[in-house]
Amino acid sequence: MSIPFTPAEAHRAIEVLASRSLIRLVTEIDDNGAIPPRRLAGTLPDLTTHQLRSTCEAARAHSLVRVAPGAGLELTDSGMELADLYDALARWARRHSLPAAVCEFSSRIRHVLGLLAPSLTPGNADRPAPLVDVHPIGTEGEAGLVRARTLLIQWLAGNPQVVGAEPVRAA
Repeated sequence: MSIPFTPAEAHRAIEVLASRSLIRLVTEIDDNGAIPPRRLAGTLPDLTTHQLRSTCEAARAHSLVRVAPGAGLELTDSGMELADLYDALARWARRHSLPAAVCEFSSRIRHVLGLLAPSLTPGNADRPAPLVDVHPIGTEGEAGLVRARTLLIQWLAGNPQVVGAEPVRAA
């Protein structure tokens, strides 16, 4: 699969997608439905008011969430697809005990995105990640990582608002 974006665009997109607070917001809404605006802090108590505000602004700017009258913050189609991507990345990482046998869901996603980031640039497109030297995952693991990379590229290609966006400082 060809790489439809520059290294700078890929870096910006990974920076957005690997935001712990964005991962938390998207997966919380995916798992439990829309979040009323006044319940956001209670639903995600581990995030500061500033993190919640900047993450919600970033998610809206990247067309991942919208405010539904009477329901609150809900995922858009792109947001639902991102939640599915996050689930696929986390499943692969859990299957291979990465980054550790026991860790947070968001840590697994961030770890896999970090592994895949180098392969999103045209010069490294022929290799999914420099993982084989770091962790013995075997042929099945490498094939799974290639599938995860394909899903990531498809999502990024279908969401140019994330690829071309300015870096977001959501923590």
